[in-house]
Amino acid sequence: MIQLNALALLEKRGKTKYWLYKQMGMSYQNFNKMIHNQTKSIRYENIETLCLLLSCTPNELFVITED
Repeated sequence: MIQLNALALLEKRGKTKYWLYKQMGMSYQNFNKMIHNQTKSIRYENIETLCLLLSCTPNELFVITED
């Protein structure tokens, strides 16, 4: 299963989930589902924004687990 690694990247960079939510400009409900891997898809535009805000690549943004 592919999962979003944003919470770990936030912690590594000393940022909060609230900071990221405000930067993303999306509803809190959709943001929270995305961050906690409760969504089936993520728009390319959101992936790009996450990468820019977290100073990472898509390879760092996603991890593969054996769930």
